[in-house]
Amino acid sequence: MTFSSSPFTASVSQKSDSALDDLTASLGDRRPHPSEDALIHLGRALITELVDLVSDTALEDYQTILGETLIGAFHSAAGRIERDADRARDTMRSLDRDFDGSEAADMELQEATAKARAGDAATRSCELIRDAASETWTIATGEVWTAWRGSRRGTHLTAAQLEAKQAIRSINLRRSAEADPGGPVIAFRGAPTADTAEDAGRIFDALNWARKAWPDMVLATTGAKGAEKLAIRWAQQKGVTLILARADFDAHGKAAPFRANDDLIALEPTCCLTLVRSVASVREDQRPFGPALNLGQKAMESGLRHVPIKARAA
Repeated sequence: MTFSSSPFTASVSQKSDSALDDLTASLGDRRPHPSEDALIHLGRALITELVDLVSDTALEDYQTILGETLIGAFHSAAGRIERDADRARDTMRSLDRDFDGSEAADMELQEATAKARAGDAATRSCELIRDAASETWTIATGEVWTAWRGSRRGTHLTAAQLEAKQAIRSINLRRSAEADPGGPVIAFRGAPTADTAEDAGRIFDALNWARKAWPDMVLATTGAKGAEKLAIRWAQQKGVTLILARADFDAHGKAAPFRANDDLIALEPTCCLTLVRSVASVREDQRPFGPALNLGQKAMESGLRHVPIKARAA
């Protein structure tokens, strides 16, 4: 199926806002800082150069590993810089709490504040490069990049991504009014073989229906290939927050896809969508996808709404 002409790939070309420019202007650093547009251009150029270089060469078989590793490097960098900025904020709070009015204490507080702000700007810069590279990767290859570990804040280019276990903790905290993870959760599981244009159309129809019913929805899935990758792509292009309940094969072996369903149910979804087999007529003989069947069954057992996605009526 062809992705480049899809309306779901348009956001990468949008003109950036000035959030980073406003932040860097307040840093007081005499050195210039790359603009948002320049950082986005860098992310797009890195992936474009990689794909152009590797395509039709002996490295083409490793293109996915190279691309995902390149994007992931900026994700890791953003996390490391953010942790440094958080440490600077901890120092700020400590200094502010014990502030004695001396010039030395004031200088220390100013330095910690400047370090935290600079770290925030650098984190934002890495995120912009990462997300621009991620969207360009999808346009160039049809593949969807997701962070292997941890949550990911969304920029204006792409939606946020949360780890399922973190979202579950937030839901538990919400019960004691300590946190709110956002809007209603819509869970989705689909067959890996459901990756045709017909499947994409039905998946997008279902997700658009869900978003119309629950405009502030959050999409939860496991990130498996095929149907769920298409759903992730829809979430990124629509700016819908994504929760990933990844199957942990190291811990659970063959039961991992079903244990991931337990995490999806623990999120207390407002609705569970399932696509147990491809709707493409060329794949009529395929077996239904067990984990998708299992999620539908668990949803009904838990009293949750379940909507199966099927082929359009003839």
